[in-house]
Amino acid sequence: MLLNISTIVFAASITLFCWSCYGRFRLLLLGRPENRFNDVGKRIRGMIYYAFGQRCTVSHGYRFGWNHLVLFWSFMILLIANTEFLLEGLFPDFISFSLLPVSVYHPLAVLIEIASVLALLAVCIAMIRRLAFPPSYIEARSRDAFIILGLIALLMVAFFGLHASEIAQGSEEAASYMPISKFIASTVFSYVPSENMGGYISAFWWLHAIVLLGFLNYLPYSKHMHILTGIPNVFFRSLVKVNTQPREEFKKGNSFGVGKIDQFTWKGLIDSYSCTECGRCSDNCPATATGKLLNPRLVIHDIKVNLLKNGPLIAKKKDMVLPLIGGGEGSVSDEVLWACTTCGACMEVCPVFIEHVPRIVDMRRNLVEMNAKVPDELVSMFENMEQRSNPWGIVPGDRAKWAAEADVKPFETGKTEYLFYVGCFGAFDARSRKVSVAISRILNAAGISWGILGKDELCCGDSMRRLGNEFVFDRMALENIRIFKEKGITKIITECPHCYNTLKNDYRQYGLELEVIHHTEFISNMIKAGKLKLNAKDSGNVVFHDSCYLGRYNGIYDAPRNVIASVTGHAPIEMERRNDRSFCCGAGGGRMWMEENTGKRINVERVEEALKKDPGTICVCCPYCLTMFEDGLKAKKADARVQVLDLAEMVSGALK
Repeated sequence: MLLNISTIVFAASITLFCWSCYGRFRLLLLGRPENRFNDVGKRIRGMIYYAFGQRCTVSHGYRFGWNHLVLFWSFMILLIANTEFLLEGLFPDFISFSLLPVSVYHPLAVLIEIASVLALLAVCIAMIRRLAFPPSYIEARSRDAFIILGLIALLMVAFFGLHASEIAQGSEEAASYMPISKFIASTVFSYVPSENMGGYISAFWWLHAIVLLGFLNYLPYSKHMHILTGIPNVFFRSLVKVNTQPREEFKKGNSFGVGKIDQFTWKGLIDSYSCTECGRCSDNCPATATGKLLNPRLVIHDIKVNLLKNGPLIAKKKDMVLPLIGGGEGSVSDEVLWACTTCGACMEVCPVFIEHVPRIVDMRRNLVEMNAKVPDELVSMFENMEQRSNPWGIVPGDRAKWAAEADVKPFETGKTEYLFYVGCFGAFDARSRKVSVAISRILNAAGISWGILGKDELCCGDSMRRLGNEFVFDRMALENIRIFKEKGITKIITECPHCYNTLKNDYRQYGLELEVIHHTEFISNMIKAGKLKLNAKDSGNVVFHDSCYLGRYNGIYDAPRNVIASVTGHAPIEMERRNDRSFCCGAGGGRMWMEENTGKRINVERVEEALKKDPGTICVCCPYCLTMFEDGLKAKKADARVQVLDLAEMVSGALK
């Protein structure tokens, strides 16, 4: 009778689990198609390294990640044991580890015993951390988390109770290979006659079965659904740095951007299932850190909630009950979307490779292209971009005015090797013009063939794309590409990391392959080649700031640091948040053209961090960062002796 009941319970529970998973995963088919099956070998290697190796979990200075690594691998080993338990429950006469040869069964028993102990310890540490030392960036004391941790702990208790009972009864052949269970048997059950152990065995067996089956069926409905989708999401990760947005074709009747849940790609939807809610994205987000409404973790959570509420209705061709953009749980507010600086810090630290920034820009596109809902300060900026190809609406003829202060020649087709793409800031902004002059001096000192487009240069369109104005960006990109091809331009040196990223990465979607180099890389290469001779000089404490679009987006970290060392004779002083963990200046993602009306200003937060290092010079490599740091120093009323310099200005001042 017991056998029949257990078989029915097991079969019903497993069937329910499969049905729940089917109900969840079929919703992913609502998403738009996207090819994430290319280069399978590389994907498998990455999955082994990042998911099974837990590389992202233990990196970026998160020491608690090691506890998760222990829990993960204990869980993987126990997955084998629990699979055997389930199958033995269904087919007791045919499946059991005890039927294996002794040479296999005994080592397996040791491995499972150790894994069970480690899992229990890891769960206890996780509970203590959440209760006594809760991190600020997650919902540490959520009911869902404690239910899952409690079920895992109870599962381990049932495991040890069951095997200790069998050892006390004398029916466990591998008793000598189960030290913890054997110890429990010799202490807890030492006074229980072996003939009376049957009741204990039955009780612990059923406890183990109920907890395991309950855990299994709770997973698809909990935040720990990432246990099922996290590893596949790592397999489907982007194989290249996520430093651009997918291009959309503009055809009559098309819906642009994402305004409904089924307009995301299926990868965008599985991202929402895969979120571990570890909060690392929130911990590193400059908007979250300075009191804005944006929280990357909650954006992904809202996408998941929206999918679960609207997905079944969409599948049945019914009306949706919850808007994707608007506000409230399951709906992302406009203010949240506009708060993003697209710095990429969230994606850099995500252990399961969720792509937060593309999801946000997708929704921005819908606000701009389909609903014409943009902050007031962007309206005139969009018009200026369309009409005069710069954010301020300055006449294009003024683009070359800065060149009057330098020895500059126009780009000549067939004669000039490099185009110096000055960019809007380098051409029009009074402060950044000085950087343009410094770069021109360096290019001349290096003895290379270079020139500018002058009044014919157009904006690259970076801000338009990141702000969601894809239609105007598309027109700007096509016009730039036409000019580049007409003039035979194949090599470009940029002043701005945003221009660098757009010309190098975004324009590839249009079939244009350019050799694009940022001035920091170029200067570093010229110094190494001996083409630039410098007089090393003491510039005081030089504190260096990593630009998001140079560092995280394109992996350029060493070049500027090497140049600073060449100029000053020593390495720069590093801020606490640096390299891939650098803190944004607050101007990316089009935020340069918008006001910060909520919370603390991001640039002030970053300037305060720099001032802790007692700088004489704060060195940057981006006109946006230059502006934001100087504004931040004014806001803090910092010592006037603290100066902000672009790397090119430091090098220009040190030229022999």
